[in-house]
Amino acid sequence: MALDAPSATPLSMFTPWPDRLRHSAIILLAAALALAGLVLLDELLPLRALVVFLCIAGAALVPWRLHGAVAKREEERHANPVEAPAVSAVVEGIPDPAVLLDRAGRVIHLNAAAAELAPALRKGELAQFALRMPEIITALREAIATTEIRRASYHDHVPVDRWMELVITPVPVPTAFGGTDKCMLMTFHDLTPLRRVEEMRADFVANASHELRTPLAALSGFIDTLQGPAKDDPKARERFLGIMHTQATRMARLIDDLLSLSRVELSAHVQPHTMVDVVAIIRQVTDGLESLARERQVVIETSLPDAPVTIAGDREELLRVFENLIENALKYGASGERVVVSLEQAVSADNAPEIRVKVRDFGPGIAPEHLPRLTERFYRVDVGDSRAQGGTGLGLSLVKHILNRHRGRLLIESVPRNGAAFTACFPQARSARSA
Repeated sequence: MALDAPSATPLSMFTPWPDRLRHSAIILLAAALALAGLVLLDELLPLRALVVFLCIAGAALVPWRLHGAVAKREEERHANPVEAPAVSAVVEGIPDPAVLLDRAGRVIHLNAAAAELAPALRKGELAQFALRMPEIITALREAIATTEIRRASYHDHVPVDRWMELVITPVPVPTAFGGTDKCMLMTFHDLTPLRRVEEMRADFVANASHELRTPLAALSGFIDTLQGPAKDDPKARERFLGIMHTQATRMARLIDDLLSLSRVELSAHVQPHTMVDVVAIIRQVTDGLESLARERQVVIETSLPDAPVTIAGDREELLRVFENLIENALKYGASGERVVVSLEQAVSADNAPEIRVKVRDFGPGIAPEHLPRLTERFYRVDVGDSRAQGGTGLGLSLVKHILNRHRGRLLIESVPRNGAAFTACFPQARSARSA
């Protein structure tokens, strides 16, 4: 603070005087001419004329200072306290999407979260035009009419399913004339995680009880057999223990897939933003499945670029996607003796650039009537073959939900006796697009 002291020099106190004199020039000029005329006519002594001129000059300067102070007070009186930067900072600091409206429903302030939730919101415009949900409009109209708290819950389907709760709270605010008025503070709370947890719990109980019943019954039956008739039969014991191991492995994989699917559904509304190299992920998956390919006598052919191809995604989830697609091709298309994994850059139907990873087999293919239902939970083209291959019926459902979370899509093409192709499409990352 001491460093700023020299700036307040005595000369700085007189810097406004040239402006003041310029604004009072007409008054001073008229006074000087009048006094000079009186002196020339011997009606007034020069000394007295000088004193009178000095008094007039001082009086001419006083109204200018009063006018500036009055104008400043008028400007402060007409300013709206609600539009102050402090109020904007408070609204911006609310973690949930928040919008402050006046009594007419016009937007005064909104934070970044609200702008992301409803991009059509604009300062000074009516919120009803930007928020088209009937539940929101009804609650807002009632809150404005009654100045009471109103709540509304609604289901937003775009870009993904989200369950939101809106709370409209009347807030008393001071006016420019010393009174009080009511503004409306709208806050949005995301209920999606809670709804996902409830659905996950219900789905897990229903699916687990249905799918686990068969392996549990098999294990129970074999245990009873080993404890009874086959107690002293080594060959039967070895065969039954092998079957029990297979059933236990199937149960473990089923539970793992159910938990993975539930986790993905729980975070389906949160798009990943971490940049990952999809080429490196595909190479890691193909290397890990080489032993299965040799066991099925299938050759994995890859057509991948040498340079990295980056997308915004979750690495572990993308590993599950490509692992499921390539493993399915090795199991169900083994008769074709080869699987081709390729990557290409293409353009979607709405002219957006995207990355496409195709997994193609040359096996028996899939009948057209089954294609629309392949991504349903526990849907199998051939139940016996799927269970014999160790499938849980959840692989493609998991792939679909992971792609939805990544704002991607799954394309399925198949012709009977000519193999099948599964293509995972991802939106191209902005950094890669600019490069």
